Amino acid sequence: MQATRLIANLVVLGSGVLLRAFSQAYRQALINASKTGVAQETVQSLAKSSKAMTQQEARMILGIKDKATVEDMLERYENLFERNAKSGSFYLQSKVQRAKECLEASQEVKAGGNP
Repeated sequence: MQATRLIANLVVLGSGVLLRAFSQAYRQALINASKTGVAQETVQSLAKSSKAMTQQEARMILGIKDKATVEDMLERYENLFERNAKSGSFYLQSKVQRAKECLEASQEVKAGGNP
């Protein structure tokens, strides 16, 4: 009975020491990261990766030129969307959809080819 208590006390004491050491190491890592600018770089890289699709990317996905008309864009969109619906690629369908939405939102593709 006494041995069980001793082992339990050692486990509790050991886990407390490990928890304190881990929290101190984590705090020190945060301090070091803020001193070196790593934290700011990480935030900036996350912001860049979550950006919306650019107009250039959208044109590349749809395969249209800078001065494409709305009709050209819609024709390419429908063609690519249907092709990917048949092959079962939801990822490509969503990329095509986002490209169309990006160009429509930016009003880069104007009727008659006048951007």
